[in-house]
Formats: sequence, structure tokens, C-alpha cells
Amino acid sequence: MSDVRKDIRQRSKEELRSFFVEHGAPAFHGNQVYEWLWQKAATDFAQMTNLSKVHRILLSEHFSINHTDLAKVQQSSDGTLKNAVSLHDGKIVESVLIPTKTRSTACVSSQVGCSLDCTFCATAQLKRMRNLNSDEIFDQVATLNRQSLEYFDRPLSNIVFMGMGEPMMNYSNVMKAIEKITSPDGMGMSPRRITVSTSGIPKMIIKMADEHPRFKLAVSLHSAIEEIRNNIMPFSINFPLTALQESIHYWYSKTKERVTYEYVVWNEINDSMDDVKALVNFCKRTPAKVNLIEYNPIGNEGFAQAKEDAIELYVSELTKYHIPVTIRRSRGKDIDAACGQLANKSTI
Repeated sequence: MSDVRKDIRQRSKEELRSFFVEHGAPAFHGNQVYEWLWQKAATDFAQMTNLSKVHRILLSEHFSINHTDLAKVQQSSDGTLKNAVSLHDGKIVESVLIPTKTRSTACVSSQVGCSLDCTFCATAQLKRMRNLNSDEIFDQVATLNRQSLEYFDRPLSNIVFMGMGEPMMNYSNVMKAIEKITSPDGMGMSPRRITVSTSGIPKMIIKMADEHPRFKLAVSLHSAIEEIRNNIMPFSINFPLTALQESIHYWYSKTKERVTYEYVVWNEINDSMDDVKALVNFCKRTPAKVNLIEYNPIGNEGFAQAKEDAIELYVSELTKYHIPVTIRRSRGKDIDAACGQLANKSTI
């Protein structure tokens, strides 16, 4: 017999209050349940100890909590943790906790697999099976926060939507998850510590800008030359660089937040002076900063990390034009937890 109970985390606080009133109980119990679900990340009604046993049984008769579980945890030699996260339907996604001396950053997934086809990314080689629900995204963050407290004695300091999937292709659930993560009724985390990364879907960047978000935006650019970008990111044929640039300009006009361009430099792909000049010109129109990212091999022989002098060329030219630039060294490579390596290799 199938379980017909509804997932309680799809209910608003007002609906939970009404549920208790309908069953002859005070409405404030709905507030308590909501707090257990979103502030304390409860996964079982038995954990809700300020409710009577009668009310906990009542909840369990009508609702379920379709929480995620940890199927596997791996720790890198540099301290990075990678979680294989089991969803309620048995599918698996991966999330990563990246510690430094002063920060703990959560890298979370938004899809099972990916909607896009970037040829240098392991996740893109996976079939997109479905979008994650907002509570499944929230669970990843709550779990990583607990792990940060357990392993490093501090809560999360930052969240990046740079795991499996394209966040803009799961826009509604990503925005709902961020609302729960940042709400005083949820985790209460500052939106200024959240970055949503997209491969560049112009109409969705515009839609997001119209909602006046307070979080940050990163765009995986990797080339400011149309032909090269289309070769390494074939989906971008439908989203020309001119349209992407216009959407980013619109983002800045609405939010006054400069975008971060995520940019991997590969040997003999985008490591020439022409590539550097194209990026500089692309950055000139709208205030931006650039993260140069170390390439993490996924077995594709067509891609190799650029030589150090090519990286230095990018840095010197960007700096010359007062465009902020940083070099981001990868963490967790030995457990396939680095940027572009999430591919559900875990065996459980």
C-alpha cells in the first residue's frame, strides 16, 4: 500500500497553524513545527520535543518529512568534505564543504545531473534526471552546516550554488530554498554570503534581477570569443555573448552588484593574447571581477591546464585595466570534489 501522507515541508506556516486548529489544538503549535522544520532542520516528528506525544502522532499520521540522507562522506587530504546525498526517491546528488582557516563554504547542487552540455565538466556528462525540490536544496545546506560545526567548530560562512546542475534551470526551487536559508524563520543566513552561479541564461538573469535579490551572481564565462565559447559550451549557441552581456548590464543596473566571471584557462584553447583582450573588453562595459579557476581533469584529453605564463598574462592585463582578478586554486581534487568534477562516482 502506497504512502499517501503529504510532505509537511510543502506546507506554509499558516497552513500548519490551520491544521492544528482543524484538529482542536492551539494554532501556535504550527509555529513550533515550522521552527523545527526550518530552524532546527528536524528529520523526524519524534525530535519535536516541545509538542505532546499525541500531537507528534497526529503529525505522523497525516504527514511525512521527505528529508535527505547521507549515503557516503569522503574527506580530502586538504580537509574538504564531499557528501553523496540520497534523496527520498533514491537518486543521488553531491555537495561539498570547503574549509579554509577562517571560512566554511557550502557548495550545493540544484539538479540531479545537469541540463547543459559543457564539454569540460563531468556533471554535464550526466543525464538531467530531475530538478531538486527547495527542501532538498535546503537539506544540503543544513547538513553541511552541521558538518562544519562538527569538523571545524564553526557554522557555514558562505554558500555557493556551484554544484551539480544549472540553477537557472531550476529557478523557482532555488529561489524558494534561498528564502528558507536566509529567513529569520529558517537558517537566518545573510543573503550577502550566498552566490548563485549560472552558465549564462540571459532571460533568467533578467528575471532574477527584477526580484531585487541581495545575493551575488557568478557567471561561468570561460571565453569572451563567441566561436570558442560555443565549442566548449555548445548550449551557448542559443545565448549569444551580446545577449549575455546585456543581461549582466541589466543585473548591475537593478542591483548595483558587480558580477563575478568564473573563467578556466586551458592550454591552446583560450590562452592567447586575443583571448585575454576579448575578456578585458567584455569586462569593461559593466563593473565585474574575474575568478581564474584551476582546471580539474575529468578524463577529456582535449582539455589541459594552461601554462602559468598564460595565467600571469590574464592577471597582468586585467589588473592594467583595474578589473579585480583572483586565482582560485582547487580543493578536494583527490576525492573528485573540485570544480567540474561532481559526477556521482560514489558507490553505496
